[in-house]
Amino acid sequence: MKFSLILNMAKALMLARFKQTVVAAIGVVFSITMFVTLLGFMNGLNKLLDGLVLNRTPHIRFYNELKPSLKQPVESSDLFQGYYHIIRSVKPSASRTSIYNNESIMRTLAEDPRVAGVAPKIAAQVFFNVGATDVSGVINGIDVEAESRLFAFDDYVTEGNFIDLKNTNNAVILGKGAADRMLASIGDVVQVTTAQGTRVQLKVVGYYQSGLGDLDNVQSYASINTVQKMLGENPSYVTDIQVKLHDFDLAPKMAREYEEVFGIDADDIQTVNAQFEAGSGIRSMISYAVGITLLIVSGFGIYNILNMMIYEKMDTIAILKAIGFSGADVNWIFITIALTIGFFGGALGLFFGFLAGLGIEQIPFELEALPTIKTLPVDFNPKYYLIAGVFSLVTTYFAGYFPARKASGIDPVDIIRGK
Repeated sequence: MKFSLILNMAKALMLARFKQTVVAAIGVVFSITMFVTLLGFMNGLNKLLDGLVLNRTPHIRFYNELKPSLKQPVESSDLFQGYYHIIRSVKPSASRTSIYNNESIMRTLAEDPRVAGVAPKIAAQVFFNVGATDVSGVINGIDVEAESRLFAFDDYVTEGNFIDLKNTNNAVILGKGAADRMLASIGDVVQVTTAQGTRVQLKVVGYYQSGLGDLDNVQSYASINTVQKMLGENPSYVTDIQVKLHDFDLAPKMAREYEEVFGIDADDIQTVNAQFEAGSGIRSMISYAVGITLLIVSGFGIYNILNMMIYEKMDTIAILKAIGFSGADVNWIFITIALTIGFFGGALGLFFGFLAGLGIEQIPFELEALPTIKTLPVDFNPKYYLIAGVFSLVTTYFAGYFPARKASGIDPVDIIRGK
C-alpha cells in the first residue's frame, strides 16, 4: 500500500476525532514543556550551587600536610629494643609546610598537556586587630592574574577592583563577613598580626563574597608577595600549588600520579567535594524521573484516545480491510496517528519549554549572600531538548502500537455480520 494513502487515511481519522486528537496533543505539549523547563531550571540551579564552591576549588591541590612523627625517638635506640614503649607523645620539633622546589614542580605541571593552568598560593593564619579584640582569619596569598584566569576570582569581588591587589602595596581584599565584623571600608587600613607575632598594616581595596558565610567570615586575599613579606619568607615560599585541568575527571588519577613523583600530599576535587557531586546527581535524577513520568502519563492519554477511536471506527476499519487494506496497513495508519501527535505536540512542547526557560531566566533572584546572581539560573543545554524530542516520539509510538495491533487484527467479516 502506498504510504501517501496511509497518511491520507490517518489524516481523515484524526480530523474525524479532532477534539480528542487536540486533547492528546495538548497532553504531549504540556509534558514536553514541563520536561524541558524542569531539567533546564534544575540543572541551572545545580550549576549555580556547585559553582559557588567548585569554581573556586582547584582540581588538584598539592601541599605538605602536618604529620606526627611515625617513629618515636625511643624506637631508634638499640638499648630499648624488645621493650613496650609507653611514651609516645614526642612531637616533631619542626614541620615544613612550604613546598620545596615548587618552581620546578609548577613548571613540570604546566608542561603536562592535561593541565589548563597552575597557580601558587600561601595560606597564612592571622589575627585582625580590632581595638582591644583580635579576630582570627586567614589571608590567602595568590597570584592575582592566575587566580582570576583559572578560578574566576574577579567574579567574587563585589566591590573594588581585584587587580589592585597586584598594583597596590600591602593591599588586602577582605571577606565580606570579616569586613562587616571589623567595620572596615574600602580605603581603610587594618592591622594584622601573623602567627609569628609580626604586625603589618594592610590597605583594604575590595570585598570578597563567595556566598558561603563561613568562608566569607574568615577568608581574605592579598598578593603572594605581600603575604611572603608578612611572614618574613623569601620569594620562593609557597604552601599550596593549585592545578586546573582541561578534564577534571582526570583529577583523582593525576593526583595519585604526581603525589608519588613529587613526594608531597595531593587532594583532588572529586574526593574533597564528593557531597556536592552527590547532591547534583540526586537533583538531576529527580528532574529526569518527574519529566519522564509526565511523558508516560501523556502516553497513556494517547493510548486511551486511540483505543476509543478504534472502538468507534470498527466499521471503517472493516471496510478498509474489505477493500484491500492489509493488517499491516491498518497498523501503520494508527501508528502514524500516534507519531503525528507526538511529533507536532513535541515540537510545540520544545518551543514552549524554551520560552518558559527564557521567562524563568528573567525572574529577579537577588540575595545578599549571592551578590553575583541577579536572576534565576536556567541551563539551555541542547541535550535536554534532544532527550525530550526522542522521548516524545518513543512514548507516542508505543502508545499507538498496541491499539494499532488490535486494529490490524480485526476480522471484517465479523464486524460486517454484526452490523
